[in-house]
Amino acid sequence: MRPIQRDEVLPIGEYETLRERFRSRIIEEKRPRRVRVGEHISVVFENRDSVLYQIQEMVRTERITSEHAILHEIETYNDLIPGEGQLSLTLFVEIPDKAVRDRMLVDLAGLEDSIAVEVDGARFRATGRREGAVEGRTTAVHYLKATLSPEARAALAARAAKAAIVIDHPRYTERAELGRATIEQLARDLV
Repeated sequence: MRPIQRDEVLPIGEYETLRERFRSRIIEEKRPRRVRVGEHISVVFENRDSVLYQIQEMVRTERITSEHAILHEIETYNDLIPGEGQLSLTLFVEIPDKAVRDRMLVDLAGLEDSIAVEVDGARFRATGRREGAVEGRTTAVHYLKATLSPEARAALAARAAKAAIVIDHPRYTERAELGRATIEQLARDLV
């Protein structure tokens, strides 16, 4: 997928006029892209539209008007766009209670090294960055990419694959099969 270009990011005033329609469309598109993995983790498969939405929302929320700052947001979020043969995912540790969440983030130290996308039995480790990294604990948000083999890409693109997100951490072992709607979205991403 090609990166977001500067001319695609609208000024705040223009974006406000389109925001509700754009937001509604992205929410619908993200629905099959969000996968629950056990009780406390969800994963969202990112694509160009979801990244453009995040950039527009950051510019709007932070009231960013400086050209330099807008370019910084574009550069930062373009890292979420999958490269050729990749799936890009944002992983969220979702625990509303702050004390429980803080304890669990310590218990889940190293989580970022325990995540894979599985396609027809072959596992592809997801790697990437985590926001606010602190030694001895994990973070609540991880930005990851999994590079698939040509065979896995072809199977997904043909909508013929069985796929899952697998977390194999000593304190959190979960597997979530990807449904047909999710596989359909990923197949579109890979062409």
